[in-house]
Amino acid sequence: MSLTAGDGLSRRKLLAGAAGLGAAAALSACGVAGRNPSASASASKSAVAAPDLSATDKVVNWSNWPQYIDIGKGGKRPSIDAFTKSTGIKVNYNEDYNDNDEFFAKVRPLLEAGKDTGRDVWVSTDWMVARLIRLGYLQPLDKASIPNAKNLDPSLANPEFDPGCVYSLPWQVTFAGIAYNPKATGGKKVTTMDQLLHDPALKGKVTLLTEMRDTVGQLMIEQGVDITKFTAEQYTDAIAVLQAAKDSGQIKGFTGNDYTKPLASGDTAACLAWTGDIVQLKADNPELGYVLPEKGFSVGSDCLVIPAMAQHKKNAEELINYYYDPEVMAQVVAYINYVGPVLGVKDVLAKTDPELTKNELIFPSQETLARGQIFRSLSAAEETSFNQQFQTLVAG
Repeated sequence: MSLTAGDGLSRRKLLAGAAGLGAAAALSACGVAGRNPSASASASKSAVAAPDLSATDKVVNWSNWPQYIDIGKGGKRPSIDAFTKSTGIKVNYNEDYNDNDEFFAKVRPLLEAGKDTGRDVWVSTDWMVARLIRLGYLQPLDKASIPNAKNLDPSLANPEFDPGCVYSLPWQVTFAGIAYNPKATGGKKVTTMDQLLHDPALKGKVTLLTEMRDTVGQLMIEQGVDITKFTAEQYTDAIAVLQAAKDSGQIKGFTGNDYTKPLASGDTAACLAWTGDIVQLKADNPELGYVLPEKGFSVGSDCLVIPAMAQHKKNAEELINYYYDPEVMAQVVAYINYVGPVLGVKDVLAKTDPELTKNELIFPSQETLARGQIFRSLSAAEETSFNQQFQTLVAG
């Protein structure tokens, strides 16, 4: 495992205190880190393209989520360094994508005005990708410039929000499940949303996620609702259950990735959590428990996209093509421990880190994948209504 054991560092060390596929039946509708679709691309507008400076300006500007790529000694990023060495293209890599809506608020005024955002590629969660497509803020990918796109897992090739992956390609896939600290639960396992919301032993020591699709979606799944085709009434009913749990004092708060330190310390007894974070936490805290509920769990993805008016589109496509090489994606997966979308990654890691390939949270079985559900697409009106209800719950 050249990017972890070999250099003495791992993502878990940097996350301390911070924040393979298959089963077409389970994931074929998925745009598949950080998390789920919200609108069809059918109503999308045409994105504006700028003159491409790639041939003369060997640079690409990339925005991504924090700690979402391999890191080596001295904070270097080995895969990026190797890309620059092989292509001569300098990567200005920025970890300035901390929240989908926050990032959208930064770039939307520029995109609305038809101006360059200063970024050539970024990684948005699939439901945000749907919004960007609908508003005409993304450029179609030139697949001739991304021949390695052939390595995309077939189950991910036709997402509902971007049929045929015209505007996006998955970066990583993530699942939401239930994590717990046995020291804080009295040794009790926590395996259901019902326990999170109603077990007196957990009162005041439970956190849920600020991602609406994961929190509300997970509850609806446990209620027996198919979140690929739920109704507005079913959504509102789930919000009411969550509100009652919050009002009772059962829930102490809603978090992003910042659940990790309280969970490890025991200040949080149990919470909704994402697989990649927990794989890393368990490396230092093996006593922590994590389950993907038997009734099902929510599935999401973060996707590479090229915005309108990007100045270096061809360079961005060359970067995407590079990461769709199984050898390169294997380096990333070995470090960040999410589910990679590229075929051949497991075969590569079977030679360098065979133990990692046995981890069900990174290389899930067909049986596990069959329990995954993707939160259905929302119309613009539904997205507004559902978000308002959820934000009232979170902030109220």
